Amino acid sequence: MTSRREQVLDAIKALVAAALPDADVKRNLAKPERIAPGGLAIIRDGDPGEPEVILSPLTYVFTHRVPIEIAAYETSSQTREQVLDAMLGAIGAAVVADRTLGGLCDFIEAEAPSTHDVETAGARAGRWADPSIVAVYGTTDPLN
Repeated sequence: MTSRREQVLDAIKALVAAALPDADVKRNLAKPERIAPGGLAIIRDGDPGEPEVILSPLTYVFTHRVPIEIAAYETSSQTREQVLDAMLGAIGAAVVADRTLGGLCDFIEAEAPSTHDVETAGARAGRWADPSIVAVYGTTDPLN
């Protein structure tokens, strides 16, 4: 059986993929070589942190911060900032629509991103954002 941590990470990846149907959505991509025409989203495993322990019944409650890296190029009708903003808005709407990831979590919320330019010699400039989704969930075993 898959651990609760992996189930939550898979559900977050699915949530982002559903919110960004034209984007290339990957998990823990080592080093992106290109930004797909519809954008790129990389879900990182993040850090579940130290759990809060409830003793009766024994439950480990994690507040797991899951970083997401999002990159986009401009289109013929939108600037790269507008494209990136639309992608972030779609993820935010998906989070609001399913605050429990189908019952896997007690609660999820998105954190505001910082944004950066992506420049590579010989390629058009892109824009990068790094929001996070914070998932609060409990499990009876910190390894499962």
